[in-house]
Amino acid sequence: MRWFKQELTRLPWLSSCLFVCVASAFAPLHAAQQDPLPVPILYIARDLPEPIPLSLLDEPAEDNGVSGARLGLNDNKTTGGFLGHDYSMESLIVAEDDDIVAQVKPFIEQGRTLLVADLQADDLLALADAYAESLLFNVRARDTRLRDQDCRANLLHVAPSRAMLADALIQYLSWKRWDELVLVTGRHPEDQLFADALSHSVTRFGLDIVEDKRWTAIPGARRSDSGHHSVQQEIPVFSRFSDHDVVLLADELDEFGEYFSYHMTDPRPVAGTQGLVPTAWDRTQEQWGATQIQRRFEKLANRFMTPRDYSAWAAMRAIAEGVTKTGSADVNDLRSYLLSNDFKLAGFKGVPLSFRTWNGQLRQPVLLAAPRMLVSVSPQEGFLHQVSELDTLGVDEPESSCTQFQRSVEE
Repeated sequence: MRWFKQELTRLPWLSSCLFVCVASAFAPLHAAQQDPLPVPILYIARDLPEPIPLSLLDEPAEDNGVSGARLGLNDNKTTGGFLGHDYSMESLIVAEDDDIVAQVKPFIEQGRTLLVADLQADDLLALADAYAESLLFNVRARDTRLRDQDCRANLLHVAPSRAMLADALIQYLSWKRWDELVLVTGRHPEDQLFADALSHSVTRFGLDIVEDKRWTAIPGARRSDSGHHSVQQEIPVFSRFSDHDVVLLADELDEFGEYFSYHMTDPRPVAGTQGLVPTAWDRTQEQWGATQIQRRFEKLANRFMTPRDYSAWAAMRAIAEGVTKTGSADVNDLRSYLLSNDFKLAGFKGVPLSFRTWNGQLRQPVLLAAPRMLVSVSPQEGFLHQVSELDTLGVDEPESSCTQFQRSVEE
């Protein structure tokens, strides 16, 4: 191979092309000459009922999350084949009432200590506490407390927090100078968590909530013949708000928010969980080469990529980046590298992604998507930070109470 490289230098106009071809031809031989490095990964999720979408056009995504992990596994095998890295993934779907710690134990004993965790907050904490020798990648739970007072040293967050999503949206409203806001919160605990994040962001960026109301109505026969009549009567009465620019909606289970556009007393835009939505990923994203991954995912899953799919894919790619650069699949080696300044992940968002050292959150731009078009991407222009503009989204280091994570990084 060394002789061949020397000969290629005499033909500079053919060098790059021919070397790629020859290297590809020798790739299987290279991999066969060394023992493969096993990289066993466990994808873990709970079998929970998915909320019924308000619109018939929005069907629940089949294999939501795990399809993104499968795409990431395929990508990892492509790069790992030449390097002698043997990536494998087992999928464990735990029943709603089963003990998740007990279900995961056999896989940990087999050495699958890299966990792509498509789980809610309590399950994540249970696994992180039970298996300190593991490294978990949170691809679902948006709870800000997991990145703050309830952080864990072996828990990295690929999914953005509610605080990041709220900051991304409020930055855009601030940039537009839409300063007077109405907040409508649904009846579920998740709705209140997002409403709290929105309220914090509004205060943080100097906007004003002129009215704060709760939507407590229980959904009825919304697809009955008279369903639109009741909506047409109820929302105009509910929405007699003070003067405002935008209505913020906190309706994570999609029970009522979609009704607000075109039914309110005053014609105003809506944003939050419906309307203009802050999200990790959206089917409208086509910038920075995103069309490439969108098409590859559609070919694999026969549907659009969801935020959970994207986070699972990014978790798999982060693992591969760590293994490639360290030559190791050891949990401690990977964690040290992923939290270092050397780690950079190409995530089709225009800038390299990296993990925050104070709470394990993946720095990333947040998309602001309308139903059929990408509207903007935060952080917005003019929101500056002494380290990274991405750190204007979510819990910043001076605000963090994640002492457990900080202590482990220092050690």
